[in-house]
Amino acid sequence: MSEVATRRAGAREWAGLGLLALPTVLLGLDVTVLYLVLPSMATALSPSATQTLWIMDAYGFLIAGFLITMGTLGDRIGRRRLLVTGMTAFAAVSVVAAFAPSAELLILARGLLGIAGATLMPSTLSLISNMFSDARQRAVAIGVWATMFAVGMAAGPVVGGALVDTFWWGAAFLLAVPIAVVVLAGAKALLPEYADPTAGRLDLVSVALSLAAILPVIYAVKHAAAHGPDASTAILLAVGGVAGAVFARRQRRLASPLLDVTLFTDRAFSAALAVLLIGLVGVGGSMYLVTQYLQLVEGLTPFAAGLWMGPPALAMFTAAIGAPLVARRVRPGLVMAVTLGLSVIGYALLATAGTGEAARVVAGFAFVYLGLGAIAALGTDIVVGAAPASKSGSAAALSETVQELGIAVGVALLGSLTTALYSARVDAPSDVSPEVADRLTGSLSDALSVADQVPADVVRAAQEAFTTGVNTASAVAGAAILVATALCLIALRHVRPLGQDQQR
Repeated sequence: MSEVATRRAGAREWAGLGLLALPTVLLGLDVTVLYLVLPSMATALSPSATQTLWIMDAYGFLIAGFLITMGTLGDRIGRRRLLVTGMTAFAAVSVVAAFAPSAELLILARGLLGIAGATLMPSTLSLISNMFSDARQRAVAIGVWATMFAVGMAAGPVVGGALVDTFWWGAAFLLAVPIAVVVLAGAKALLPEYADPTAGRLDLVSVALSLAAILPVIYAVKHAAAHGPDASTAILLAVGGVAGAVFARRQRRLASPLLDVTLFTDRAFSAALAVLLIGLVGVGGSMYLVTQYLQLVEGLTPFAAGLWMGPPALAMFTAAIGAPLVARRVRPGLVMAVTLGLSVIGYALLATAGTGEAARVVAGFAFVYLGLGAIAALGTDIVVGAAPASKSGSAAALSETVQELGIAVGVALLGSLTTALYSARVDAPSDVSPEVADRLTGSLSDALSVADQVPADVVRAAQEAFTTGVNTASAVAGAAILVATALCLIALRHVRPLGQDQQR
């Protein structure tokens, strides 16, 4: 190994990691904080079912769309500079979101937060790659990074519930402001600047092609989940596929590509990305449904529901910290497979839970979160470790792209599947107005808003229909996780324990 590759990090680097943990926690919070804020926000803004899904999805979708561009931009203009710029924008737009007077403006703000968030995620992870060149230290640092993101995701419902109960739904967005102040104050002192000296100019054609490849596919998944496959779905997928093929071909021809597609020739790199994508689809959809179940079926307040999410948060934290330590001696693919196998137990519990079974649902989700903690830490280390330092921004962007895309697709796919099953099973009484009937069959949150206008048994039937939708969605997600488990055992079996030279 070279001298640079074996240089060990000192106090400044570890302090810098602590600073990078702040935007990482914030990004995790912003992924999930709306899950328990959603009912209060819906009461204040009265969004339609479609607008509600867009409020949830716009953030993750646009992060996924812009991560590749922003990761490469950081390699060119400087990763610290991109982090500072993105942190400033994120805080400013968060204030707009907090005081949004309408669903339309909140959707716009969530989209802009996604673009700003796309500057932060690859910046934090690629800076860690620069600061920790020793393989074993890098594994620990990425484990801490993944843990902080996991802590943010896990704490989101708790924090959101507490803020809603104490203030109002918009207060959840204002968390970004004090975090931004601390990061901006400490960035220059604790974080190194890095820009790839060999990187050429940013290819705007490639930027456009990357967006044309990702966004139509995302919208196609959302459209198909909500309305079923149709001609629009096929056209959108075709547009995304063609744009993706043209994008990949262009990257191979450019001297300074937006994305180094040769990274995909590493089998472990590609397999780890696939596992992250599948795992986050299940987790994203399940979190959305579990938090709704606790409030809308069990009738818990946002804060109480957030406290119920404490055991899953502890399970995720334990896995994110423990998995990298175990993977120093045991091959990461096996560690990931075992924890994902345990998460299948969780999906089975969710698939068989009924109304009045909050403890069973929370226990099931704790198993689900256990698998997430392990694959987030180990999968990310495999992806970033496969790339040279000059390409770490690109590798980090890909890792975050699939994770954000997975969460967003999970909410859209499993959420829409549950909604479709709910609508098919709920019948409105013949003596209610058309408006009340539409709300009863539209969604459970809408049904509860007119609960005083219909018999109690109709409300109970609506809650049971929603629970049945959760059961079916969980069974689908569990089947996908079985595939990811097999992928870990087959495609990642050659990855050696963390900190050892990889001979794949």
